[in-house]
Amino acid sequence: MGQYYLEILAFHIMAVLSWMAMLFYMPRLFVYHQEHKDKKDFTDVVKRQEYMIYKAIGLPAMWATILSGGVLIYINPSLLDNSWMIAKLAVLVLMIAYSFSLEYFRKVLEQDKCNKNGQFFRAYNEVPTLFSILIVTFVITKSIPLYFSIGITLFFGIVIYMILTKRVD
Repeated sequence: MGQYYLEILAFHIMAVLSWMAMLFYMPRLFVYHQEHKDKKDFTDVVKRQEYMIYKAIGLPAMWATILSGGVLIYINPSLLDNSWMIAKLAVLVLMIAYSFSLEYFRKVLEQDKCNKNGQFFRAYNEVPTLFSILIVTFVITKSIPLYFSIGITLFFGIVIYMILTKRVD
């Protein structure tokens, strides 16, 4: 199976890209959903989009990412000897939890029972960007740049805080 490592890695990267597309787009749909919840025709269309992007793109891409990543580690278990890989896997666990939280919000929105506003989802939309920056940094540098990781996390914390506390007229 080792002779297929690069092909599996290419598949893994494509799966990650598809999964990230869903992680970036779903909260934006939630913003539109909540800010136009009084327009039933509009929200009916958005509900269908939310369902399709999660079920047809995001969930399969998440599992493809996890399975192909598992195969890559199986082929090259020495990857687990690297602290950057352990950090990447820790962020991956958070990304999986975030992904499932989007399904939770999708179901609540589908039932018209969501008490979160568009501003909340604008802030929530920043989370996968932080995850992707951290993972790409760990993979490319093959290290855990501590000051960068803390700094970028604090930066996104400030951005999220500013979005949440912004006065909406």
